[in-house]
Amino acid sequence: MGRPSKLTEKQWEQIGKRLLAGESVRKVAKEFGVSPSSVQERFSERNKEIKKVADQLSKAEIALSVLPVSAQISARTLADDLKSVSQHLASAARYGSMTAHRLSAIAHAETDKIDETKPLEDIETLKGIAVLTKMANSSSEIGIGLLKANQETVERLNETESAPEITQITRRIVRVTD
Repeated sequence: MGRPSKLTEKQWEQIGKRLLAGESVRKVAKEFGVSPSSVQERFSERNKEIKKVADQLSKAEIALSVLPVSAQISARTLADDLKSVSQHLASAARYGSMTAHRLSAIAHAETDKIDETKPLEDIETLKGIAVLTKMANSSSEIGIGLLKANQETVERLNETESAPEITQITRRIVRVTD
């Protein structure tokens, strides 16, 4: 682990805001008494991501603005519904993983009761462990499914920088305003 920063989190936040506003790394680093490389290391990737998300938001807002008001309301309602579904699925995955963890722990504790020299004498215990393990695996399916879907989405987004439909709408708006 590196040595502690001589700046507070609030100061680092100020630096980040100023960099996003367009100030130079050297100028801000000098003012705060840190090396430009420290500032660059801390904010380079983060600011790229912030700018990318800001660009996506801007394109989405432009795309939304060209829709009729009733369609804008429908789009926002749908977006809110999608966020709500995502949050509920995330909660279900969290509870499922907690349940899977607990059931696995119980099954593990049951394995300590088995005499390894005569496991078939404890066949009922083994059946119980198998049931607990199966239930634990089932409980984790939502979380695993969400992780897989998230991974696929990230991979798809990395393949195409921006959604084609937003790009097409943005191009139409630019043509109209030119």
